[in-house]
Amino acid sequence: MNKTAIFAAIAAATVVSTPAFAQEAAPFTGAHAEVITGYDAIDTNSPVGTPDGVIYGFGAGYDFNLRGAIVGIEGEVADSSTSRTIGGTKLESDRDLYVGARFGGLITPRVLAYVKAGYTNARIESPGFGGSNGDGVRVGAGLEYQVAGNLFVKGEYRYSNYEAGVERHQVVGGLGVRF
Repeated sequence: MNKTAIFAAIAAATVVSTPAFAQEAAPFTGAHAEVITGYDAIDTNSPVGTPDGVIYGFGAGYDFNLRGAIVGIEGEVADSSTSRTIGGTKLESDRDLYVGARFGGLITPRVLAYVKAGYTNARIESPGFGGSNGDGVRVGAGLEYQVAGNLFVKGEYRYSNYEAGVERHQVVGGLGVRF
């Protein structure tokens, strides 16, 4: 055989047998799950005032890289220890459901700043709340930090406005993982 044919055969075998290199996913994209906890305050515009407590729960979502911006959908199920009784009027916060979207951008390769908005439904037992469930809108902003690999921590502030003039302020921290 001539040397050119041998060289061509070796080159072809090398190209064909070269493994496909996996492309790294863009940071802050893909499916994620997290646990959250933080401060919860509910303003009922009633004699109960603004009781506060601890919120805790879990969330999940999926983020996409859209031309350099991070766009995602997310959901959360949480509960709260918020409760107060004044003069026979009682407020007690139970579960809090949320589904919405978030939009963000990278501050550094490991830090994402984002804003969020969506629908929330809370079970709050209090006079004048219109039953025990209230529909509302949540808006918020936060920072997410990629600790290592797929592990991240986050901190955010969110404001919810429910029917009957009930408002909720929360400051939460979270620990999550991307899949």
